[in-house]
Amino acid sequence: MIRKYILLSFTLGTALIFFVQLIKLQIFNPDYTARSFNNAVEKRPIYPTRGLIYDRNGILLVANQPVYDLMVIPENTSSFDTLELLTFLDLTKEELKKRLKKANLFSSKKPSVIGRQISKEKQALFKEKIWKYSGFYFQKKTIRDYTFPIASNILGYTSEINSFELKTKSDYDLGEMIGRQGIEKTYESKLKGEKGFEYFQKDRFNRIIGTYEDGSFNQDPKAAENLTLTIDAELQTYGTKLMQNKRGGIVALEPQSGEVLALVTAPSYNPNLMLGRSRTENFKNLVNDTLGKPLFDRGLQAEYSPGSPFKTLNALIALQENIITPKTLFTCNQGHYYARGAFMKCHCPIGTTNNLLRGIYNSCNSYFAKTYVKLLENKTSTAEGLDRWKTHLEKFGLGNYLGYDLPIGKKGFIPGSDYYNSWYQNGGWGPTTVISNAIGQGEVLTTPIQMANFTAAIANRGYYIKPHFRKLNNPSIRDSLYPKNYTLIEARHFETVIQGMEQVIDKGTARIAKIPGIALCGKTGTAENFIRLNGEKTQLTDHSIFIAFAPKEDPKIALAVFVENGYWGSRWAAPIASLMIEKYLNGTVKRNWLENRMMEGSLMTEYLKPLSGKPFEINE
Repeated sequence: MIRKYILLSFTLGTALIFFVQLIKLQIFNPDYTARSFNNAVEKRPIYPTRGLIYDRNGILLVANQPVYDLMVIPENTSSFDTLELLTFLDLTKEELKKRLKKANLFSSKKPSVIGRQISKEKQALFKEKIWKYSGFYFQKKTIRDYTFPIASNILGYTSEINSFELKTKSDYDLGEMIGRQGIEKTYESKLKGEKGFEYFQKDRFNRIIGTYEDGSFNQDPKAAENLTLTIDAELQTYGTKLMQNKRGGIVALEPQSGEVLALVTAPSYNPNLMLGRSRTENFKNLVNDTLGKPLFDRGLQAEYSPGSPFKTLNALIALQENIITPKTLFTCNQGHYYARGAFMKCHCPIGTTNNLLRGIYNSCNSYFAKTYVKLLENKTSTAEGLDRWKTHLEKFGLGNYLGYDLPIGKKGFIPGSDYYNSWYQNGGWGPTTVISNAIGQGEVLTTPIQMANFTAAIANRGYYIKPHFRKLNNPSIRDSLYPKNYTLIEARHFETVIQGMEQVIDKGTARIAKIPGIALCGKTGTAENFIRLNGEKTQLTDHSIFIAFAPKEDPKIALAVFVENGYWGSRWAAPIASLMIEKYLNGTVKRNWLENRMMEGSLMTEYLKPLSGKPFEINE
């Protein structure tokens, strides 16, 4: 009797366990439901239209155009007109075979791309014939349409995501567009939107037989955000024209906000070259241009000696540290002997006596060399004096990334005592060893955007706001993201230097930059250009530099212009800068003679001539 109950209990218990397990598997476990759903339903993405990009004045810079990918589900294909498809896709028979084989290896049941980025016109013609191609269908996408052939260095570009990137970006599909470089990359999360999905019912042969549940499960894509940039498209275009047949960069900022008005790099390229099926070949050609380097943003990535514009900063530091006053006098004899047999050349006539203002507008090397030596000797040691100098410069944003919202750039370099200690053992260096720093040569390196930024700090009388490219109209958000960064210089000292920069235009080295009716402040520079040629340090044609801001009171624009191998500051950089300022402030340019000279002028013969050196000398 006991055995009977034991057997009955065991049988009922076993049945109950199986019953519970079946309920769990069939009702509560979603795995099998999902498998069944995946086998019977095909999920296709609906890609949102990428966000539009406008300039500061509402001009459309980046739009979209529809394209189509030709997709295939290998298991659903049957015999088709191979020649017609080859003609449509512009492929050879071997290429088509390779793509079909690759699709089948990926999955016989899931879709793969056979033809990419087919234009809407071409797709419309073939759409009437797609019914003959079982297993093939068109997937709609969009690619960029750059309405202005400018600012490729700012905007960046998009391309299809690859299989390697998918490992860390699970919310993308293979072949989906993603931002590369520039604004497209920085603001990818805002510009991409969120894709939707549509569901199709499949039969047991994996063929589409209609929409699933009348589309009740379909999800519409979430619209992307549009972006407004700080860039002035008209000014950017104008700067691009001025820099034709030259190499270098222009960076223009709005001082009081840090907004980037223009970022011109030359040479550049038409951003539309990065679209369509020719993108890979075009990109390869741009990469292979190792002389012009059109993919190299000289405004953000090129590190140059800042030359004489750097004297304005040394003047401010010396004033703050009580090394000089505006009335301090130094004599120049066409240069300065700073050590036995070591001479720093200057273009001031013999016996010239300069105060600070004359030192600035005459760009006197002797004045700033002597000032720099006194600055380093002001502390208990030269090392301490140099490090104090470096601290001041770092407060102007030098020697580090400014933090602007583009993904590329260089830090520049401001040497400190640690750097020289590593080169000169046992403290074997002093003020005269590093005297080239006095005139923006030596080991000092800056990028053009850093130069424009410290110019903005001077224009603001002691602070700068981090340069940025996205325009924010909400004051509280803008102020929290972009606060004022103050220097260590008292505001009163800036007035002296600004007065000197105004006189650079009125009676100094940049009289060619004078704009009727506009109080312009600037500083020319001629930066030495060295390379290692046949194992020796060789000096090539100097670079032309100019920094400026205007108007003097309540400045609206600050900029830096750098023209490689441009000889001297007033030859190319100063005229280009003054034309940019006139264009921005007045809307038109009246000095057509200067405009024509800059636009028609070319330095290509300079860039193409064989490398040769010239004797080493330090100049303005």
